[in-house]
Amino acid sequence: MTYSGAMMVPTPITRRRFVAATGLALVAVGAPALASAQAAAAAGERRLAFEHLHTGESLDLVYAIDGEYLPESLAALDWLLRDHRSGEVGSIAPSLFDQLHRVQQRLGSGRPYQVVSAFRGAATNARLRAQRGAAVARRSLHLEGRAIDVRLPGVALAQLRDAALALRAGGVGFYPRSQFVHLDTGAVRRW
Repeated sequence: MTYSGAMMVPTPITRRRFVAATGLALVAVGAPALASAQAAAAAGERRLAFEHLHTGESLDLVYAIDGEYLPESLAALDWLLRDHRSGEVGSIAPSLFDQLHRVQQRLGSGRPYQVVSAFRGAATNARLRAQRGAAVARRSLHLEGRAIDVRLPGVALAQLRDAALALRAGGVGFYPRSQFVHLDTGAVRRW
């Protein structure tokens, strides 16, 4: 796990996770990309990387191995994707990470997602709704940790939207003026 930003407290790690983390450390110091991709596929790893545009923090980690979500990775993701306005930390749905991972696979991109917004606390949502009106849903899935607004460097916004739509895994909103795509784990819909 690579993390920059706020300090993280180490958590116990199993032998399997230690082996996976050790392999990832080799990737970080320059192992060939092909070898790292093959190792990740062999271990059934799902990896994501993020850069938060408002906090300046970044995170690159494996969040699941062989279909098992890694609690310490999910906790790190919850922290990174907290409400950047209030600091409130919510629980992000792991299925949202799976959506993001599948979108990256469809696009063939290994670049970090740039996060515009993820979890949003009730007070923040109410304040944004007062400022922006109906553009902010009263019962936004951001409140439940089931939505994220992102862009992906090197990928056209319309391409990112189309890849997310092709999954038919939830809602997809296209915001070209604000330069982000909204993905959520709700009903399949688009706007």
